[in-house]
Amino acid sequence: MKKGALEGIRVLDMTRVLAGPYCTLLLGDMGAEIIKIEVPGHGDDSRKYPPFIGTESAYFMNLNRNKKSLTLNLKVPGGKKVFLDLIKHSDVLIENFRPGTLDDLGVGYAEINNITPNIVYTSISGFGHSGPYKDLPGYDIIGQAMGGIMSVTGWPESPPTRTGTAIADILAGLCACIGILSSLIAIRGGCPGQKVDISLVDSVVSAMETIIQIYLVEKRTPERTGNRYEFIYPYDTFKAKDGWVVIAVGNNKLWEVFCDAIGTNHLLEEEKYKDNYDRVKAHQEVKRIVEEWTGGREVKEIVDYLSSRTIPCAPLYTVKDVVEDKHIAEARRMIREIEHPLAGRMKVIGSPINLSETPAEVRTPAPVLGQHSAEILRNILNYSEDQIDELKREKII
Repeated sequence: MKKGALEGIRVLDMTRVLAGPYCTLLLGDMGAEIIKIEVPGHGDDSRKYPPFIGTESAYFMNLNRNKKSLTLNLKVPGGKKVFLDLIKHSDVLIENFRPGTLDDLGVGYAEINNITPNIVYTSISGFGHSGPYKDLPGYDIIGQAMGGIMSVTGWPESPPTRTGTAIADILAGLCACIGILSSLIAIRGGCPGQKVDISLVDSVVSAMETIIQIYLVEKRTPERTGNRYEFIYPYDTFKAKDGWVVIAVGNNKLWEVFCDAIGTNHLLEEEKYKDNYDRVKAHQEVKRIVEEWTGGREVKEIVDYLSSRTIPCAPLYTVKDVVEDKHIAEARRMIREIEHPLAGRMKVIGSPINLSETPAEVRTPAPVLGQHSAEILRNILNYSEDQIDELKREKII
């Protein structure tokens, strides 16, 4: 197996549930050593989230592959000492506690920066570590609500809708990963370590792209538009005889090709359909015309035919379809199989990052709680067996 791009980078991962673990999943897939610090006897809350394989959470196992588990009680002096010893041997610390929590434990950014100025200290929280909302708790649904994305998700007649996945957590994890990688590159250039401050709300706001520009430019509050894209048309879902198909006519040239393909060349002469801006305004009429053509055909027939004319289109997949598609699951390796010590053979989601020379890999299964505690203390900190046994007796690890 080839080395990962981040081999040699050690990350102390104090995160739980999704946003932080997704960030460290990406780093771990790319070869970083991830030491997941968990509460003795309890661990990450997501160890108890469904679905389960036997007694083991698939939620947890998918997000925490390529990681080592160290149980550590930071609320006692002995646990804090172990943590501070580890910090001196680490490149990155990442946490997703409410702002101030780690300061109260004596391991906040100021304290850690004094011990090791080259540490990349990464914090993920609902609202960030500055501003009037910084002390408020934050979960994915709060990030979605206050980031604005729920207000534009759903159909015009429906209430605001949460996205089908925990997108605020995922976006925050991605932003944290980018911040960490940028900071590590800056250190190579002579910059000291720094604090990476990531907010769930900020991450969602950033992803709102041109939707926010509508308000900034036109002072118009964007509304829910269903599956229609407000800036291009036709760019929507369309009803077929046996399901749904998406068609994306992204420019005027494609519109000409599309009209020729479905036998509506006469539309090219009509002013209200001639330019993309006009088609966006007339989207209801355009949708009716397109569905007159798609409604009498099956999804596969539509996709095969339009694809042969180089018109962007696709079937609307269920999760079952995604997992069973050989291009996605096998050719792109997005469904991987691993052996877990308790759950046995299981499938997890692969890495979307394909690097030719330093490939991202699912190298090891998610750890059992505390599985690597003794190994980490022995190999990194040179603790003796007597020291490790004493920490166990005192329930520090």
